[in-house]
Amino acid sequence: MSRINTNISSLTAIHRLSKNNSDLALRLQRLSSGLRINSGKDAPAALIASETLRGEIAGISQAIENSGRAGNVINTAEGALSEVSALLLEVQSLTDEAANSGGLSAEEVAANQLQVDSILNSINRIANTTQFNGVKLLNGSLDYTTSGVSTTNFANVRVNAARLPNMAPMNVVVQVTQSAQTAVLGTVTTGLTAAPATIQVDGNKGSEQISFAGSSSNATMAAAINAVTNATGVVAVASATGTLYLKSSDYGSDQFVNLSVVSGTFAGAGKDYGRDAAVIVNGASAQATGLAVSFRNSNLDIEFDMKAAFNTLGSSSFYVTGGGASFELGSKVTEQNKASIGMASIAAGSLGNSTDGYLSTLGSGGANNLASKNLTTAQRILDKAIKQVATLRGRLGAFQKEILESNINSLSVALENVTASESAIRDADFASETAALTRAQILVQANTSVLAQANASPQNVLALLQR
Repeated sequence: MSRINTNISSLTAIHRLSKNNSDLALRLQRLSSGLRINSGKDAPAALIASETLRGEIAGISQAIENSGRAGNVINTAEGALSEVSALLLEVQSLTDEAANSGGLSAEEVAANQLQVDSILNSINRIANTTQFNGVKLLNGSLDYTTSGVSTTNFANVRVNAARLPNMAPMNVVVQVTQSAQTAVLGTVTTGLTAAPATIQVDGNKGSEQISFAGSSSNATMAAAINAVTNATGVVAVASATGTLYLKSSDYGSDQFVNLSVVSGTFAGAGKDYGRDAAVIVNGASAQATGLAVSFRNSNLDIEFDMKAAFNTLGSSSFYVTGGGASFELGSKVTEQNKASIGMASIAAGSLGNSTDGYLSTLGSGGANNLASKNLTTAQRILDKAIKQVATLRGRLGAFQKEILESNINSLSVALENVTASESAIRDADFASETAALTRAQILVQANTSVLAQANASPQNVLALLQR
């Protein structure tokens, strides 16, 4: 080389040294951050895929946390309900003891009543104070609300779960395609002959033998049968046409009336069963036991009793307008990823039903307190209250196990796979990066040495000047 103004060798060495320095900086950046992609220029398409996966990871992680928190809410409610169940069983014992009137003094009944009052106060306190993060759980604030419910057609409407997209009211259309029936036996007679007779009446609640004097009228026989209705579940009606009807006191296929003649002559012996209603709710078949209807699908879980006035072929409707506890269980906010459940009030004034009465009537001054003569009614109220609390506990348990825990399990697997995919795209491979770092270091050192030699090469021209 005899030109000194332009050193091509030096320029080439500088260019290569710049590239090798950039490569060295890239390797150092990846090894220090642990990421293969630190900016968009590292891999534009891979960055887009990685960010999408990161969004999924964030959503799945939050969904798992949401499910865990929902489980904590359910656990809090379940703990309170467990205590209420124990208290109700204690009331059951006290009521049963009070029914043993022949072996109990008035003072003992009063003492038991005092204990019942304390238990009812405890149940009310639990209902009003059980909360999670400031949200009351069992005072009815998380129950569903309804509107347009006809009191002529329905009673004891209870919405257990409902999916209300954008909180829009849900129309519930109820159609009766087959009416429920009581069991009915009819004996055409205007009364007994001069000879007496003894019959046995069997019903759902039990059996009783009833004797009639000769020449007893239908009205007299009906009064005698109705006197033991609480023991048999059978009522008698003496019609104006001279027919004595024996009917089950309730509707449904599990109700029956059986009449047999023990002695004498009595027309109409036989057996008959009742019939359940056939009901369609929102176009799908519901389950009915007598007049009690329950319906469940992916959008609605509801229970109600039909009134006798509605026990005909016809339809009626009402709306579920809101309420319930709603939990977001998916990685994205959609209606399909929401799960809702209602938690009705468990206060003493809410447990029971409008037919028999409510638990609060077992308190002092109530119609069904221990000193009253209505302990049979009190027992029915208790049975209903115990079942209501047990059913709520069962629904909460099923929600926790079948929805929350299964959701956490499936999301955990999804999180593992999505994280692995994102890691394969974005994370640095330290084995290959350290090898590339070593190569870059050697090239930089070699380039530096070459650059020094290239910069020194124009000095060879001085040899021409010395001659």
